[in-house]
Amino acid sequence: MNKLEEVIIEAIQDKKANDIVSIDMSQFEGAICQTFIVCSADSTTQVSAICDGVEDDADKKLGQKVWRIEGKTNGTWIVMDYGDTIVHIFQSESREFYALDDLWSDLPTTKHDSFE
Repeated sequence: MNKLEEVIIEAIQDKKANDIVSIDMSQFEGAICQTFIVCSADSTTQVSAICDGVEDDADKKLGQKVWRIEGKTNGTWIVMDYGDTIVHIFQSESREFYALDDLWSDLPTTKHDSFE
């Protein structure tokens, strides 16, 4: 895990996200990135807060700016593009519906504990 991924996961944990996983995409030929980080939250407000926390911490701690953010308007699924790392922040119901984790279930996945 690189430093950016560590900072992103810590920021996600700090905002009390649920079911945090990182998926190693490097073994998938044609992948658009090296790592997906996926988490879920109980409300659209929490989804937005997680996004803001990730963006702030990556910038303050590493000087790393997000390339692009999609989904911030509705707050049910936000995607943050950091080049080699893409962050997916779901509202719990949307994560179940889209089942992104299942789509990539054959790739190496690491679970990251949430802070209680």
